[in-house]
Amino acid sequence: MSARRLRCYPLTESRWSDFERLFGKNGACGGCWCMLWRVPRKQFEAQKGERNRKAMRRLVASGEAPGLLGYLDGEPVGWCALAPREQYPGLARSRILKPVDERPCWSIACLFVHRAHRQTGVSTQLLRAAVDHARARGARILEGYPIEPRSGESLAPAFAWTGIASAFRAAGFAVVARRSATRPIMRREIRGSRRSV
Repeated sequence: MSARRLRCYPLTESRWSDFERLFGKNGACGGCWCMLWRVPRKQFEAQKGERNRKAMRRLVASGEAPGLLGYLDGEPVGWCALAPREQYPGLARSRILKPVDERPCWSIACLFVHRAHRQTGVSTQLLRAAVDHARARGARILEGYPIEPRSGESLAPAFAWTGIASAFRAAGFAVVARRSATRPIMRREIRGSRRSV
C-alpha cells in the first residue's frame, strides 16, 4: 500500500476502537498505551497494561485529542502522539531530552506504525500531518526525539517508538541538539500558526 493514501485524524472517542485495534492487546509497546512521558516513571511502571489503557481512555474522554491516527483504505495503520511539551513532564526529567531553550513548543512523543506498513513512508506522512495539526492549534515549533542508528546498525522496531531521524528529515525537521550520538532533538519551525502557544 502507498503512504500517499494516508488519511490522518485526531484521536477522539469515536475513533477509540481504531486506536485499540492498532495498539493491540499489549498496548503497542509493553503496555505503554502512550503514557510513558505523561506520568512519573514509578506510576507508569505500576499501571503498565490495563491501567495505562484506562488512563489514555480517560484523557480521550475528557475531550483532549492526544495524537493522530493514520489510515490506509479505512484501516488504522499509524499513530503520532503530539501535544504541548508541558503535557509530557517525563521529557523534562530526561538528561538527553531536557529542553533546548525557553521557547514554547509542541512535542512528538511517539510514532507507532503497524508492522505491515513499516518502511513504506507512513511515518513521514504522519509527521507532515502532525505539523498541520500543531499549526492549526497555534504551535510555532514542533519537536521530536527520534532514534538515529549508527551507520550500518540495524534497529529493532520496539526501540524506534519515537521515530527514526530520516523520517523526520524527510518531513522538514532539522537537528537542534544532540546530547547522545543516537538521540538527536529535531525541530520544525511552523509558519502560519493561528495563535501562539
